This record gives sequence, C-alpha cells and structure tokens, in this order.
Amino acid sequence: MPIFNPRQQEIAQKLDPQAGKAEWMDWRWHIRHTVRDIDMFEMLLGIQFGASERRKLAETVEKFPMSITPYYLSLIDETDFSLDPVFKQSFPGVDELMIDPHDLRDPLAEDQDSPVAQITHRYPDRVLFHVSNICSMYCRHCTRKRKVGDIDSIPSRKILNEGLEYIRKTPQVRDVLLSGGDPLMLSDRTLDWLLGELRAIDHVEIIRLGTRMPVVLPYRITPQLTEVLQKYHPLYINTHFKHPRELTASSRLALAQLADAGLPLGNQSVLLAGVNDCPRIMKKLVHQLVKNRVRPYYLYQCDLSEGLSHFRTPVGKGIEIIENLIGHTSGLAVPTYVIDAPGGGGKIPVMPNYLISWSTHKVVLRNYEGVITTYKEPDSYEPIFCDRNCESCSLQLKLDDAESDPPLGISELLSDESELITLVPDSNTRLIRRNGNGDTDTD
Repeated sequence: MPIFNPRQQEIAQKLDPQAGKAEWMDWRWHIRHTVRDIDMFEMLLGIQFGASERRKLAETVEKFPMSITPYYLSLIDETDFSLDPVFKQSFPGVDELMIDPHDLRDPLAEDQDSPVAQITHRYPDRVLFHVSNICSMYCRHCTRKRKVGDIDSIPSRKILNEGLEYIRKTPQVRDVLLSGGDPLMLSDRTLDWLLGELRAIDHVEIIRLGTRMPVVLPYRITPQLTEVLQKYHPLYINTHFKHPRELTASSRLALAQLADAGLPLGNQSVLLAGVNDCPRIMKKLVHQLVKNRVRPYYLYQCDLSEGLSHFRTPVGKGIEIIENLIGHTSGLAVPTYVIDAPGGGGKIPVMPNYLISWSTHKVVLRNYEGVITTYKEPDSYEPIFCDRNCESCSLQLKLDDAESDPPLGISELLSDESELITLVPDSNTRLIRRNGNGDTDTD
C-alpha cells in the first residue's frame, strides 16, 4: 500500500477538505482528527450500524472510550469489516460490556506495586515508568482499560520528577521501561528532558520504551524524534504489531528510521481470538518483523482485564502456535510465549515441553519433528559449591562491579548457601493446623 493512497486521501478530505499528503503525514494532524464517535466512523467508512446495535455500541463507548487514528482507520476493509483484524483491535464491541466473573480491574496489580506515582516496581532490577496515560489509539484489548480516557492524561513534570527521584534513590534499578499510555505522545522536548534525566543516573544501564506508534501512527517517527532518541543509547524500542496487515509501507518506513538510528527493535504481540489465533498468521507476522529488523520478543496470553473475555483464547492455542514456530522457522523469529500472572506475579514463560525424561546419565528429548533422542550427561562432573563467597571461588569472575544479589524464590531453593528447603504459602492450612498459631515456618 502506498504511503498516501486514494482511499487515505478520501478519508483525509472528509475530515478536513483542505487536507493533502502533507497533512496526512503530520502526526499532530491525526491527533487533532482522531475518530472518537460512531457517527464519524460510519461517515468515513460508509458503514451503517442498525439502531439496536448502535445503542449497545454507545453504551460501550460510554464505559470504554473510542479513539482511532485516521491512519489506522484507513487500514480497515469496510467490505468485510466485522472479521477485519484492524477493525476488531480498534472499534468498540458490545462484548466489552460482558464482564466475566474472573475479570479484574487491575489484573497485574500494578497499582499495588507502585511505591510512588507513575512507578511500578515488581522485578528486582527494573521498573516500569508510566510517563503518559493516553495513546493515539485506544486498543480494545488494552490491559490498562481502567486508565483509558483519564482526564489528567499527561503527568506533570512535578509528578515525573517524583518517579525520577525514586529511581535515583534505588540503586538496584538498572533497567527503566517507559510505558503508558504511549510515551511517544510526549513532545520531543519532553522526551529529550526525560531521557536526559534518566541517562544521568549512574546505575541506570539501559532504557526501554514501549510504543504502538509504528503500528497505529507511524508518522510520529520523524527525523527530529529519532535525533532525540539516538542521543541516549543504549535505548531499546518495543512495539506492538499483532497482524501482518499492520506492516504497511508507512510502518516499514518508520521501523527503518528507528533501526537506521541504531535503536534495537523488539515486538510484543497479544494473542487475540479472531485476530491472530492462527499459526500461519503468526508465522507470517514474525517473518515480516525480522525482515524489517524487529525481533519478536513476547507473545502474550490476553490478560484478565475487564471486558476482554471475547479476546481470550485457551493457553493451548498459544502452545500450538509456538509449536508451529520452533524448528519450523529461525529461532530469531520465535517469541517467548508468556502469561503475565494475575495479582502481580510477573511474566511466566509457557512453552512446549521438549524434555521427555531423564536419569542419572541421560536426558531424553524430542525435537519439533517428533524425533526422540538422548543427550549423554558427563560421567564425571566436579560441581562448584557456591556459598556466594566470590573471593574464594575457582571460577574467574574478576569483575569489580559484578553484582551478587541474594537468591530469591526458586533460585533460593537451588542455592548451595541457603538452608531453605521448602517454600510455603502463608495460607497453608495444614501447617497452620500443625503449629496451632498460624506460623507456617518449617525450619
């Protein structure tokens, strides 16, 4: 599809009779002309909803607002829109009003893991920094639907400074992920200031930025923006392509600008029923991504956010898709399939099982073809006993700044220095009954 085709020209001029290619390629023009109501949507695409459906759609928009960039709207095939993957991701559906009993307002418990405004600190060495509460488009499957349409959409510098101060005072944070909303809704000047403040913190090693702009508004990727971003290496960009149809000429050009600026690119897809729950679709997507210098990073199981039950697939569908990728295409093109655990447990990889069995001397494995093979374990292995005393270890680390974090969770059970032999939930009724006082300590 050309960067400015007749269909896009028609949509542009319906929105603004004076609009031409220059306006269409101006990302701010798209923000000013974002489609937010059903009447405008029908007028632009020549679609007419029935009166009953329209009433239900209006109820949906009242609860979960609509916002579609003219660019992304132009990708919808109006002749078969009800099955169109772009339509399903961008236009509200009446199914969003069906709140499943297991749906959660904040499924990932981000608010509970927020030590200060705009910061989620869940993992030991990294934080999520919410620098914007708005996006150029409201994705219908958004895990943060609770925040969609917030009035105070862009945090003030005062609030952003609170997040920066937390990072400055927390030396274990080596990785900061800018998220939102969409960080690229900030101006170039604000991004320049924010990235500069982060890069000035000695213990912040890398900065990551999550954005869907290359998908829904690729014109935001300007030479001026890339000039700002490339000042702050190492800076990683993760975007969110979910269907091959989204990789248009405009999107490919945006990705090329970022890659040419030396910015490593990754992609996070969400597995969505009726959109991309097909091994062939996903294989085409990952092939197109790597062709455009984007590394498939995660394939997410759809979260338990309110109103998303119609988008969720069984976990088995995700396993099937990964099974059709591993061995069938380059390892570079295979994302990690994860479930972001409800309640704030973090991302849990869920992959096909290739380990069949093992004994003292052999491991039995199977490959993607179903071939069963063995791997011979070493007859003599001299284990290194690790008491975390690196000075006396025979292995050569010799890195003055090498970190030695205490083991946590499963790693603590595996640690030679730990005396812990069991992890027990606080609510274990058997041990509460045994101890009689609610103490579940097994030592």
